Amino acid sequence: MGGLTRTSASEKYEIIRLVEESALPGKQTLDEIGVPRSTF
Repeated sequence: MGGLTRTSASEKYEIIRLVEESALPGKQTLDEIGVPRSTF
């Protein structure tokens, strides 16, 4: 299936919240949690 995974709405919300509340720049936060910027 090409390595694609589905992310639930609650998981998406949690990722957004983490990026918003992080003291780090958004790109760095996304890198640390393993989410590509292109999908954020």
